[in-house]
Amino acid sequence: MALIRWEPVPVHRLFNGFFDTPTAAPAGTLRRWTPAIDVVETESDYVLRADLPGLTEQDVSIELENDVLTVSGERTSEREERMAGYQRIERSSGSFRRSLRLPEGVDAEAVTATFEHGVLEVRVPKPEQRKPRKVEISVSRGADSAPAIETAEPAESAA
Repeated sequence: MALIRWEPVPVHRLFNGFFDTPTAAPAGTLRRWTPAIDVVETESDYVLRADLPGLTEQDVSIELENDVLTVSGERTSEREERMAGYQRIERSSGSFRRSLRLPEGVDAEAVTATFEHGVLEVRVPKPEQRKPRKVEISVSRGADSAPAIETAEPAESAA
């Protein structure tokens, strides 16, 4: 009887399956590139940070429409033809689009963005909270006040 070593998660298969997946095929992209995005809330702002290695600020577009912030762009692949030898490309490329719904009342003109060392940072100031307004009820007391509902006497018909 042969002894077989049992592995709960065959690590070699896990990594081989992940890294052996081609990033592109003749029919199109098999594995899409989606940048990592962090959203942090401070006292005064919502801060979005996106890792965009290999991109410049000209490669990225930021739009705010109907309280939806959309970051989009494209990372191109630099392919090199080699006739002899082996080439393996594991870096994904392609276009991306990430959208986040923001609270109502965000001032689109106050949104700022910076791009440094491959990290995009978008600052969205929080909208001012509407404060409840207390409405005073005035009560009129006295004979001088007019009735709330006026009624008209029915007109007599001429016969």
